[in-house]
Amino acid sequence: MKAVVIGSGIAGIGAAIRLQCMGFETEVFEANTYTGGKLSEIVQDGYRFDAGPSLFTLPEMVTDLFRLAGEHPDEHFPYVRLDVITHYFFEDGTFLRAFADPQRYAAEITEKLNTDGQKVLRFLESSREKYELTADIFLKSTLHRLNAFTRPQAIGKVAKAVAQIGKLDLFRTMNAANEAMLQHPQLVQLFNRYATYNGSNPYQTPATLNIIPHLEHGIGAFFPKGGMHEISQSLVRLAQRKGVKFHLQSPVSQIITKQSNGKKTATGIIVNGQTVEADIVVCNMDVTNAYRRLLPQEKAPDKILSQPKSSSALIFYWGIARSFPQLDLHNIFFSADYRTEFAHIFEKKTIGNDPTVYINITSKYKPDDAPEGCENWFVMINVPNNSGQDWDTLIAQARKDIIAKLSRMLGTDIAPLIATEAILDPRSIELRTSSAMGALYGNSSNNRYAAFLRHANFSNKISGLYFCGGSVHPGGGIPLSLCSAKIVGDLVAEDFGAKL
Repeated sequence: MKAVVIGSGIAGIGAAIRLQCMGFETEVFEANTYTGGKLSEIVQDGYRFDAGPSLFTLPEMVTDLFRLAGEHPDEHFPYVRLDVITHYFFEDGTFLRAFADPQRYAAEITEKLNTDGQKVLRFLESSREKYELTADIFLKSTLHRLNAFTRPQAIGKVAKAVAQIGKLDLFRTMNAANEAMLQHPQLVQLFNRYATYNGSNPYQTPATLNIIPHLEHGIGAFFPKGGMHEISQSLVRLAQRKGVKFHLQSPVSQIITKQSNGKKTATGIIVNGQTVEADIVVCNMDVTNAYRRLLPQEKAPDKILSQPKSSSALIFYWGIARSFPQLDLHNIFFSADYRTEFAHIFEKKTIGNDPTVYINITSKYKPDDAPEGCENWFVMINVPNNSGQDWDTLIAQARKDIIAKLSRMLGTDIAPLIATEAILDPRSIELRTSSAMGALYGNSSNNRYAAFLRHANFSNKISGLYFCGGSVHPGGGIPLSLCSAKIVGDLVAEDFGAKL
């Protein structure tokens, strides 16, 4: 049997590996000249930058694919665990290191913020409980088939989650919960930032999303020795070793469906004007654009597709002609007024003059990413998705504001140190990745029902059609995108197992 995958983002690659290992003859069709989707790279003037996601958590979602294929992950995908996850900088001069070890983290908070660090330990324990109650049911399984909740291995977990539903904190916002639990304004701001991990607003998104800190501080944050780009490329090589075929510069223009006995079935795709027949079709394209562009003949699920989109990003890739020992792999320079910053992003659809700035510097762990004595700065701020703003003007002003902020907080004029520059903005994100409106994570999670308003990993109207990636269940980011690939594999096994 044959499977085709539309798009070679991390979820598409993961799905292709799983399908090939199940016995499908699998081919991946990618519109770009490279594989990896957002997990791409930029090489310029002696500097290398990971172009997209910069935080690596839940490494087992990657290593499980090697094991599934009968290979040892250590031989093909080495990575290290971070002892310090993030360096935090506040406008009042406070500097804080987020140690991976919870006890050291609590001690750092007690010393630097003059508050009880035990509050953070209690917070992280609550985060762990939320994760353990939800991960297998909501993150690693479909929400859209009844048997996902009634099969024997799921019944106990569902019953436990229902019995302890209060711990999920569905009815408070993240900010409200954090204010109650953490109290100290800088701690609240620090943990509010986890809403940005799926492009949401901490003043609107439910406190259930406080499961996210557990990924870093309970399970761990990691760095692939080859850089983040190596995540996608190591999996592409694995897929190719297993026999998956990749076709680059091969944009899909249509998903072909056939009506038979009152039921529609996906029978293939059209690529560069040619028909490619298949028994199943897996779409890794943003689900909104998939319906609008590839399935124009089908009735789209407008209620789901019209949900508010997540935020986007403005990224400056700067080659910096000196080193900064006070910086680490992950660095956050907070704004003075977080609520105003998010109001600009989600309500005014613009960029305020004091954005929180994230800097990722892979040369701290991979020195050949920059010339000797220099650093490769991935400088990102959260911005609204693309809804027709004057981006050229916004980018020019944001660049000035970022340089002024970093120069002030680091005590060094940054501008003359920028040896090379590249820029990624919502327009180019939309163009390169087919992400609707340049939103990084599909729909936002700014209401308590958002988890149930993501598109399923399959079509309930077209058999043989499946969806994976950050725009569908369970959400965006590397771990959840790979979870979506696993869910697709499980669904295909359920639907086609007898035929394989």
